[in-house]
Amino acid sequence: MKKTLFLVRHAKASEAVSPDIVRPLTSSGMIDSARMGKHLSAKLQGIDLIITSNAERTQMTTRVFCEQLGLPESIVKVEASLYESSPKYYLDAVNTLPETVSTVMLVGHNPSISYFAEYLTHEDIGTMPTCGVVGMTFENLTWAEVSKRTATMTFYDSPDSILGIKFD
Repeated sequence: MKKTLFLVRHAKASEAVSPDIVRPLTSSGMIDSARMGKHLSAKLQGIDLIITSNAERTQMTTRVFCEQLGLPESIVKVEASLYESSPKYYLDAVNTLPETVSTVMLVGHNPSISYFAEYLTHEDIGTMPTCGVVGMTFENLTWAEVSKRTATMTFYDSPDSILGIKFD
């Protein structure tokens, strides 16, 4: 059975708020989240679960995506281990997913989310821009079997790329 995973880096957050965990999205971050959510609504069907870190900026990004994708917030799980963590915690979150879900979105932070995307796909992702999204699939694997180089990247979008602006 095919599994689908979408990795999302949170949108642009305020630099002027402390402590870090409560930094909200900026107005441009809110706009980017809405733009990406709207863009992805044509690509993403049937998301079963969204996992987000407990930081304010990831939760705000998630709420806007839910609104744009027409998803209930009841499918959102807040996972504190994704905040200020390593890709190992992202892998743990994926490896412990129940087999009853086949399509998952994970909203997190750089650099871990970018490293995790590269680890799974073996693609040159680089540094995911804020509100960047990498889509990937896994063929004939359980979530527990997901590991290095087991994913096929299906797309890599950002607020700039969907407007035709190239990013590095």
